[in-house]
Amino acid sequence: MRFDLRLPLGLLFSIFGIILIAQGLLASSAANAKSLGLNVNLYWGLAQLAFGAVMLIFVMISRKRGRT
Repeated sequence: MRFDLRLPLGLLFSIFGIILIAQGLLASSAANAKSLGLNVNLYWGLAQLAFGAVMLIFVMISRKRGRT
């Protein structure tokens, strides 16, 4: 079996995305006021989680086809 870089990247981005989403959900309104009223942690956490999920989906597709 060959090493597929998408697996550790997908896991890493997914874990960091979940952490950022949790921080974004627990943030106070004072923290959001510092960033022009946007909940940056929540939005970037969702983006990172989506990217990690896409990488993990690509790994699953690749293993299903037998290319690794």
